[in-house]
Amino acid sequence: MALAVDLANRKPATVEELARRCTDAGLVVDQPIEAEALDRTLAMLRDWEQIVDTVDERARANLVNRQLAAAAAYPRLTDHAGGWHLHYRDDKASFTEMLNTVIFVGTALHLAGRGMHRLGRCALAECDAVYADISRGGKQRYCSPRCANRDAVRRHRTRLRPGS
Repeated sequence: MALAVDLANRKPATVEELARRCTDAGLVVDQPIEAEALDRTLAMLRDWEQIVDTVDERARANLVNRQLAAAAAYPRLTDHAGGWHLHYRDDKASFTEMLNTVIFVGTALHLAGRGMHRLGRCALAECDAVYADISRGGKQRYCSPRCANRDAVRRHRTRLRPGS
């Protein structure tokens, strides 16, 4: 989920940046990255942000399921990166197919495991950043402590104003 949030909040500008950020996030990139990877990834992120912006649980689940049907294959064990782990994609998948699968399977696991409400946009009016709520209580409303503090200060100052 962290990779999806990062890519959605700071869209990559080049294929090289996309590859570097995926690798920095711990993704094993062991296939060539196609020339159209950036355009396809940006389109996938628009689809992912539709899921973020959908608050109705059934509608959100339907969007996730549609993406899973297009992205995922049957799970399989593999040890290509020096340790056994699960892949939810075909071994011959392109970079963007692999990235789609990682993001949409990760989203499904996050929502099913933590709660369907634990994905959203920052509550600060001038911020539209995405967050994936991993808080203990499941009440996250802001993308960062900075935005939460900024909004708290604003609310506090509004209460102190005469006539409020």
